[in-house]
Amino acid sequence: MRPTRGVFPLFAFALLATGLRPGSAAAQSTTIAPVRGEIADAGKATPLPGAVLRWLFDDAPNTSAATAVSDEAGHFTLVRPARAASRLVVQALGYRADTLAVPTTGAPYLRVALRPSQELGEVTVTARGPAYSALTPAHTQVISSRDLTKSACCNLAESFETNASVEVTTSDAVSGAKQIQLLGLDGSYSLLTVDNQPALRGLAAPYRLGYLAGPWIENIEIIKGTGSVVNGYEAISGQVNVKLKEPDKTDQLLFNIYGNDLGKVDVNLNTSARLNSKWSTVLLLHSDHLGNRVDRNEDGFLDLPRATQFNAFSKWKYISGHGIVSEVGLGALRETRQGGQLGFRDDGSDGAFAQHYGTVQTTTRYTGYAKTSYTWPARPYQSLGLLLSGTDHDFTSTYSYGYQEGGVAGPLTRRTARHYNGAQRTGLGTLLFQSAIGNTTHVYRTGLSFLYDDYRELLSDGRTYLTESPAEAYARQNSRRRELVPGAFVEYTYQNSRNLTAVAGLRADRHNLYGWQVTPRLNLKYDAAKNTVLRLGAGRGFRVANPIADNAALLASAREFSILNKRPETAWNVGGSATQYFTVLGHPATAVLDYYHTEFGNQVVADLYTVPSIVIISDLGPGGRSFARSLQAELQIEPLKGLQVKGAYKYLDVRTTYEEVLLPKPLTPTHRAFVNLGYASAFDKWRADFTVQWFGQRPVAHLTSTHEHGSGQEYQPETTPRYGLLNTQITRAFKRLEVYAGIENLTNYRQPNPIEGAADPFGPYFDAAMVWGPVYGRLTYGGLRYRIE
Repeated sequence: MRPTRGVFPLFAFALLATGLRPGSAAAQSTTIAPVRGEIADAGKATPLPGAVLRWLFDDAPNTSAATAVSDEAGHFTLVRPARAASRLVVQALGYRADTLAVPTTGAPYLRVALRPSQELGEVTVTARGPAYSALTPAHTQVISSRDLTKSACCNLAESFETNASVEVTTSDAVSGAKQIQLLGLDGSYSLLTVDNQPALRGLAAPYRLGYLAGPWIENIEIIKGTGSVVNGYEAISGQVNVKLKEPDKTDQLLFNIYGNDLGKVDVNLNTSARLNSKWSTVLLLHSDHLGNRVDRNEDGFLDLPRATQFNAFSKWKYISGHGIVSEVGLGALRETRQGGQLGFRDDGSDGAFAQHYGTVQTTTRYTGYAKTSYTWPARPYQSLGLLLSGTDHDFTSTYSYGYQEGGVAGPLTRRTARHYNGAQRTGLGTLLFQSAIGNTTHVYRTGLSFLYDDYRELLSDGRTYLTESPAEAYARQNSRRRELVPGAFVEYTYQNSRNLTAVAGLRADRHNLYGWQVTPRLNLKYDAAKNTVLRLGAGRGFRVANPIADNAALLASAREFSILNKRPETAWNVGGSATQYFTVLGHPATAVLDYYHTEFGNQVVADLYTVPSIVIISDLGPGGRSFARSLQAELQIEPLKGLQVKGAYKYLDVRTTYEEVLLPKPLTPTHRAFVNLGYASAFDKWRADFTVQWFGQRPVAHLTSTHEHGSGQEYQPETTPRYGLLNTQITRAFKRLEVYAGIENLTNYRQPNPIEGAADPFGPYFDAAMVWGPVYGRLTYGGLRYRIE
């Protein structure tokens, strides 16, 4: 680990000078106390969450400041501006707005009872909020539930198709697994959380995007940069937070069925019930199945694996009405995949993998969590929470494999099966306390955490060595790593009532294998003008790599694995953004420009350049560099009523030192462009979306390439051609039913020969891992959604 000398004092000073979580209310002066209170339904006398409060000023009657929103128990804390406004407007959807006169002295506690509006009747009022938040200190983009219906969105992998920040790539042409890239880095460097709890990490990484069904998702938050220390130390490029449907807020029933021309069928069923005023529950069910053997490019291999998944998740929520909120969730998943040549049949023996090339993966996964928080009734800004979660993840995978073995008549090709199996047991506990120092200008969060990870892996390729004892063979093929990581963190937020938010965080973790790890992070948000937001962020990230799981796509090749790494990965991420909100023809518009630089202190590098037949996985060498630079510009406008246009351009410069030569990382495009057009008619009866994605050249590392860069001479990797993809979808909505149909890859573009050496899959040049474009071409799909609100 590199010493933090010279950097740590800067963050320590920031903590001491500005001192600890982002507050939801704007700040107030130190001489004027905040206004607190509670909001309820006048007819039912039940708490009313989500009500909006804002001050009105006599000298500017059409403007507002210092807004707040009531929490789940109906409580609120609202900062009083220095101008000491005395009129307060309270609004909630479906209720009559109320204007209150608030005493200008003391610390008033208000009890507000709103009456249902008789004027709304059966009318549903909807609004499209900006995709880029103007409130969060970190650079955050939100993919709403409405955005998720713009594409098929059968699972999380398909949820980013109308988004420019995250790119989804196919890992290999055999398993069908997909990965995300954020800021030019693989998905393993971005923290994936579910309801703000770290999830789907470790050995689940290769297929995790398929483990969350799209209809389960309420929204997705994409946070660029290292983010908050509260969620741990693993985020390096950013965080993707998936919010699942809430028991007390989602539809009573949602049924979704999807089918495409490959023969894949997805079925989803969400049901929720409000058992009483305190208890609510939701059950989320998903199943998908692809049984057809499809080979559109006629290379003798399945374009997509035959696969079946059963997935269930249940959440129970309790709201006492007196400050206690509890939630329990349980999930179970079972998935099987089978890919390879058309003639491959799995009979349960290794012999089948020697007759035809094939792959088989089986995953069984159980998850559970419990969250409990208590909010002080007289201090809505002060709370104590306990978060517990556990995961049991098991998988087995088998790949056909051929390797060269010397003989009397020369080298012989041995056909065998390569096994990669793994088990992960994870437990995570966090105790979190939040409060304010004096008033809500200064808010802090502090707590303790404990992480338990137990990894067991087996990688066997069928090779035996005469000089190797059974114990040595077992040690070569099996690995186990147990991590015990207690930690503590503190995060301070300063937020004035005008234009500045500063969040400084620091955590210290004692890793049983790698010692103390200190993680400082800082985020600043400055409102330079009424509609101009500037952000800066910097922080350190730390993670223990899983060399095989992080590079599982390379198992679908003739490459031999050589694993030499001994150190964890560390990196600094520094960047910022400028967001401008404005109007075009009377409609809201947003322009965003952001730049981020990630510099690794150490990275576990998978070297595909030096020896093409061997993937050498090792630590970054002495004097070596590994970095990622990301520049993105995006514009969102609504030129006509009902028509939304999004356009973006992204430049990526991702390089790593391989054998003392700095080279671009394979399969990362330097340039990418994106355009999305979305149209909705009156009352959303008709919706249509059209998306264009353009990808620039990408470097590749083929097995057939000859690489001489280790000698010091200048080397330029091979590159892929540029190409574009066009997707479209149309939706017709009725009262409770939506019918949709769409086409992906409208021009039927396909990567030529996505599997190198497909005619000789047991030969030395077989490689299904260099996938940079579509494999199966055009895809037509359709489906329907039925809901009862």
